[in-house]
Amino acid sequence: SSSLTEAKEFVKRLRRQTDLCNMVKTVRALLNNNSTVTVLRSGLHAIFNEQSLDVTKNLFQEKFRNPRRRQKNIQLKCLKNFISSLTSSTDIRDLLSCLSSDLQTFVIKPSKSKEAFKEQASDFMLKWNLLLSNVGKILTINRTDSFG
Repeated sequence: SSSLTEAKEFVKRLRRQTDLCNMVKTVRALLNNNSTVTVLRSGLHAIFNEQSLDVTKNLFQEKFRNPRRRQKNIQLKCLKNFISSLTSSTDIRDLLSCLSSDLQTFVIKPSKSKEAFKEQASDFMLKWNLLLSNVGKILTINRTDSFG
């Protein structure tokens, strides 16, 4: 049963790796298309300028258990940093490096213990997924040219 569990985990990781490789291939092709990157950047900037993410921003302002600390908009900062590094012919490794650096700065380094890290990492992932799904919805509904 132990071998079966390990085999299942290996298959999951392999599928994830394959999915990531396919995503990287797609993103690389898009990054090499100057007009696609320009349209995507303008759509993403418009979302921030129109304050379309206000509902999402409010979710990020929830209080921690400790009422003196408020959550930072680290997901929004990461997304803005990602957008600013997004240019035509940007290498995908540069974009991943940008995200990795932000994660180091905002999630990993501030963690004082393993438990704190787990809590911050899961909180970040939950809100990052929420933010990206909202961005995707807004692009799909209001800016179809950017989403295409």
